[in-house]
Amino acid sequence: MVQESLLLILSLLFLVFLLSMLGQKLKISYPILLVIGGLLISLIPGIPNITLSPEIVFLLFLPPLLYEAAWYTSWNDFWKLKRPILLLAFGLVVFTSVIIAYLSSAMIPGFTLALGFLLGGIISPPDAVAATSVLKGIKLPKRIVTILEGESLINDASSLIVFRFALAAVMTGQFAFNSAVGNFFVVTVMGIIIGLAIAFIFYLFHRYLPTTADIDTALSIMAPYIMYLAAEHFHYSGVMAVVTGGLFLSYRSHEIFNHQSRLQTTSVWSTIVFILNGLVFILIGLQLPVIINGLNGYSIGEAIFYGLVISLAAIIIRLLWVFPATYIPRYLFKSIRDGEPNPGFNGAFVVGWAGMRGVVSLAAALNIPLLLNDGTAFPHRNLILFITFIVILVTLVLQGLSLPAIIRRMNMEAPKEDIPEEEQDSAIRIRLINAALIVINENYRKEASENKLVGNLRTVLETNIIHIIERLNSMEYEAEDRAERAVYKKIYTHILEAQRRELVALRREKIYNDDEIRKHQNQLDIEEIRLKRF
Repeated sequence: MVQESLLLILSLLFLVFLLSMLGQKLKISYPILLVIGGLLISLIPGIPNITLSPEIVFLLFLPPLLYEAAWYTSWNDFWKLKRPILLLAFGLVVFTSVIIAYLSSAMIPGFTLALGFLLGGIISPPDAVAATSVLKGIKLPKRIVTILEGESLINDASSLIVFRFALAAVMTGQFAFNSAVGNFFVVTVMGIIIGLAIAFIFYLFHRYLPTTADIDTALSIMAPYIMYLAAEHFHYSGVMAVVTGGLFLSYRSHEIFNHQSRLQTTSVWSTIVFILNGLVFILIGLQLPVIINGLNGYSIGEAIFYGLVISLAAIIIRLLWVFPATYIPRYLFKSIRDGEPNPGFNGAFVVGWAGMRGVVSLAAALNIPLLLNDGTAFPHRNLILFITFIVILVTLVLQGLSLPAIIRRMNMEAPKEDIPEEEQDSAIRIRLINAALIVINENYRKEASENKLVGNLRTVLETNIIHIIERLNSMEYEAEDRAERAVYKKIYTHILEAQRRELVALRREKIYNDDEIRKHQNQLDIEEIRLKRF
């Protein structure tokens, strides 16, 4: 049994890698291709049915994925754009849940308002990974990217809270609005407090105990699970605990990690997140046979019709919310008009169209119990599962495939207020080199004149800063300049390849220590990363 499970996991991972490489070749976001691939594989005769357990998603997948997203979110940017983020993450979730509740209860025979709120809570949150993957490699104003990433961080918490209260109403047959609103804030705030408390404990471990890079990496993997489990144990929001804890530790990471820990942790987390994302999206596609087999009382045609209507409604609801939420505050408050760039129609539409649903929605639907408290079957459970699957499929394929083309057609560029990345990179490097020169000139002037190594270091730093300033002064985004930089990158890439071949030859000669060769190999890797950013 263990061997069969291991073989199944390895087979799925192999499919994930193949489909991801195909996605790169076809320039299609890999979550879209994985869901479609899983769906097609599930239709092959003889393929065993694979059931995605909600416990696996909520306990194994969700905490690290949220934590990693929080870790790479800028707290300064998040706080600066808290108004649009919170309007989407909380306001839009509630608005979507309400509209879906009334629409589904009016359209589906026997579907109560409580079941409608349950369905609305399930399908309201867009998926963080899908949006980030689709937008990867596309030049967008930083403001839009930050809003979408910030929304996806916390909308899972608000949607799961709505789901929790709607599920309680269905199970008990009672719903108290005032009590639900009060509990909503308690669950959210207490989740934040627990996340911060546990994050502070991990901060103390990293900061004051003699950890190594391996220990730092292991602790970073443990942290999201402990935050999530602690909050959920007390029936508070585990999602908010993980997000706030991740933001806190990320903001303090410069105090607790050295260079070796940062490099190792980044590499390990990159691999972990890729594997988890790949598995979860291909598993979504593989769920179709299980969901269809449980679809009792409805024909496939009826279920597809309900799913398509709800999918279209979810897309329209988001667009209807985004435009007023964007323009009304600008109309009412002069400070917003003066302090923030006008997003225009294009910016608002992109935010509205980037509403792909994903794993949290399916996990929430699967988490619906089979029986009510009185022992009777949970009403319309299988239909809710099927509608959720259709919403995920439609939004991922329709919006995910069309979003890059829409962005290119709109020809969106960063607003004039945004400093180009090249200028930011050069300015930061100048500040860092100036800081180094100040240290040498104020503390080691004598050593710099007497010690050749220290003197060469100062010369290198002064030469580097001259080159950067010259490049910054001549930085014009003309075709000729881009062509010159392309030639430079081509030649430098050729040089790096030759240097790597020389390292291979040195290893074969067995004269020099492998550790020393590996160190120079890492340096070449760093140089190539810098070259790609040039």
